[in-house]
Amino acid sequence: MTCLRGAWLVLPVLLSGCGYGASKLAHQAQISMIGMSQADLVACAGPPDKTIQLSDATQIFNYVYKPNGTGGFNLELPLNLGGVSLGGSGTYCSANIRVVNHRVSEVHYTGDDDKSVGSDGVCAPILRGCVRQPEPTMGPVKDNGASAFHSPAVPQQTTLGETITR
Repeated sequence: MTCLRGAWLVLPVLLSGCGYGASKLAHQAQISMIGMSQADLVACAGPPDKTIQLSDATQIFNYVYKPNGTGGFNLELPLNLGGVSLGGSGTYCSANIRVVNHRVSEVHYTGDDDKSVGSDGVCAPILRGCVRQPEPTMGPVKDNGASAFHSPAVPQQTTLGETITR
């Protein structure tokens, strides 16, 4: 029974090493960056790798991150008896940020971007600077309801890509 109590104390450390913290940070950014000015986005995330102009008012800023190593452990048994894979994570992330009238209206992640615990964790380095040192036009980052296991709901958009305010 004492072993079980000790295991619960170690669980948060194990989860952070597997991607839980990175996944939560990536999803916090998706919430807190809605409404952020284009100037503040570039100030905290840097210039995008690619910009796509969708209309006079709407652009997509694309940021790409490809980490050097993905970690993990893979053991193959001899004579094709199987194997075991532990840990590891995705190999790249592409963050697509919709900017409408110079304000962030959506943040999406694509690619092989999941960690061994949590989704989209490989994307965390792209927007880590924005979350760690929030810009004036960002929403609150702490306790914004982000989960490490799924992306937040996408704000409703008009056909022009503008966020509908309620």
